[in-house]
Amino acid sequence: MKAHDGMYIGGMWRPAAGAGTIAVVNPADEQVIAHVPAGSPEDVDAAVRAARDAFPRWAATAPADRAARIAALRDVLAARKDEIAGTVTAELGAPPGLAETVHAGLPVLVAGSYAELAASYAFEETVGNSTVLHEPVGVVGAITPWNYPLHQIVAKAAPALAAGCTVVLKPAEDTPLTAQLFAEAVHESGLPDGVFNLVTGLGPVAGQALAEHPGVDLVSFTGSTAVGRRIGATAGGAVKRVALELGGKSANVILPGADLSRAVKAGIANVMSNSGQTCSAWTRMLVHRDRYEEAVALAAEAVAAYVPGDRLGPLVSARQRDRVRGYIEQGVAEGARLVAGGPESPRGAGYYVSPTVFADVTPEMTIAQEEIFGPVVSLMRYEDEDDALRIANGTVYGLAGAVWGDRDEAVAFARRMETGQVDINGGRFNPLAPFGGYKQSGVGRELGTHGLAEYLHTKSLQF
Repeated sequence: MKAHDGMYIGGMWRPAAGAGTIAVVNPADEQVIAHVPAGSPEDVDAAVRAARDAFPRWAATAPADRAARIAALRDVLAARKDEIAGTVTAELGAPPGLAETVHAGLPVLVAGSYAELAASYAFEETVGNSTVLHEPVGVVGAITPWNYPLHQIVAKAAPALAAGCTVVLKPAEDTPLTAQLFAEAVHESGLPDGVFNLVTGLGPVAGQALAEHPGVDLVSFTGSTAVGRRIGATAGGAVKRVALELGGKSANVILPGADLSRAVKAGIANVMSNSGQTCSAWTRMLVHRDRYEEAVALAAEAVAAYVPGDRLGPLVSARQRDRVRGYIEQGVAEGARLVAGGPESPRGAGYYVSPTVFADVTPEMTIAQEEIFGPVVSLMRYEDEDDALRIANGTVYGLAGAVWGDRDEAVAFARRMETGQVDINGGRFNPLAPFGGYKQSGVGRELGTHGLAEYLHTKSLQF
């Protein structure tokens, strides 16, 4: 696609207030493919004003009509699936198959789910002698990451629109072209002017201006825990609502008696998907000591299938590549056993990192505690289930996880995990189930009815 040189505000593309631009780089070959405007606080203010002006009419629109608008948006996204996939491949580096099925396909599914929810959700209910109303919060400032650029936009914008809120989006500066495609789809679908607005720009400038703006009623942010803390502090000072989906260090617990080969293979695939750039990735594989070395060998065999440039795409930027390499070097320095991969570049051009497997990782090591956000798996041995639970719960994060074994035993173990979502024996992703974390993995939930509720106020009328 050809990049827009303006902002989508009030139903049209407008010139940016400032003259600065952001270069968009293809991480597979390090070539600049486009430039987008670097938004200023003035751009953010214009977008918020447009959203505020549009809010009363959109909030008063019947839920069935909002549902029809979101359904139309879903249909446009579905019709432009190939273009979306190609854009994600170009600016994120996702392999074409992943770009088509996940990056372009999942947002269509999620948008459709909110079209249905907008039509069926109980925005009014009777509780005793009260009528309870669920009303839109107002203007939503959505700040989205680069790792799943369209999915994260839709996971925020679709429920906000379904609730009757209006939206100002500030996408990640690494992947703004997908956000511009979404704005085009919004325009084509016929959403009223000002209901959705887009400002591209840098986080410390446009993102901060959006989080601080007094006209924003709720900030929905997905990204690092460090930035989430700052946004939470800013919003707290203004007594403003936040929804924060932050980091993760998820445990993949393989209980005795599990199908070890299946569990290890699935665990490696989970981390290698999207080149490890997934906050919910099962980056810590916990195996009982009796079968530990067998698991190490299986992991080394499984990871060999992920060839950089083929099944494994690059990381999004030179900054991210260097960060991940630094963690690999630190893992070696702290005494972890390097089973596969390493910090050396596997290709000439592109921000690639070799798929890496560590063994003999202990809970106190940096690579066992901090989110790496790359294709790196740490195998950890445990003595018994209590030890496995201590290791699994032994980080500041609690976003996702997995358990393999006898169904009843796996469910019992999962119930004791301090995390927001657990897959049992390879359970399939459910776009209607709530997604979000415990501890420093965030505040609030996305997807399904729980995701819609984040964008609603509750009022009670007594009779």
